[in-house]
Amino acid sequence: MENHTQDPFDEENDGYIKVDRYNKTKIESISSHYTDILSTIGEDPSREGLLKTPERVAKSLQYLTHGYDLDPAEILRSAMFREDYSQMVVVKDIEVYSMCEHHMLPFFGKAHIAYIPNGHIVGLSKIPRVVDAFARRLQVQERLTNEIRDCIQETLNPAGVAVVIECQHLCMAMRGIQKQNSVTTTSAFTGGFASDKTRAEFLRLITAKLH
Repeated sequence: MENHTQDPFDEENDGYIKVDRYNKTKIESISSHYTDILSTIGEDPSREGLLKTPERVAKSLQYLTHGYDLDPAEILRSAMFREDYSQMVVVKDIEVYSMCEHHMLPFFGKAHIAYIPNGHIVGLSKIPRVVDAFARRLQVQERLTNEIRDCIQETLNPAGVAVVIECQHLCMAMRGIQKQNSVTTTSAFTGGFASDKTRAEFLRLITAKLH
């Protein structure tokens, strides 16, 4: 995402500088379409409250789909370390924000991921980054679950990978069936997690209140 703009915000008080990064050409193209969309649904794109809406939506959409510009496998490879550890490593309650590819409405929830090292471990922060890299694309939850599993398996080559994702889908809550409290759970396992005993331990750990 080239073409950076820098927008200082309250710099004198706390030193914070907000930096927006976006592709100007893409923003202009997407914005033009949203101007037409506003007119089509019966709005007036020229009224004060909507003057900058097409550009804001375009920037928002580019951020929400910035996972297309990321290489999840490279994220893992950037922090792989040789280590003689062969017990389960679990990272749970990873926040997930994605967009349904069918209606382009958000779905969100938590991911729980485990792997059994086989000579290599990975920096713990890289696992949530991999989740985000796949989630920040147009998705279905089932594919998202498999993509995370396959990326970790193929890059780290562990003795097993487990992924469980629990999400609420606004395409179910705001439209269609309109069931606001429904939660969709998906899971994917490889290697050692095919064992009932290992999988049960993983499920126990992600549901336990250890903190």
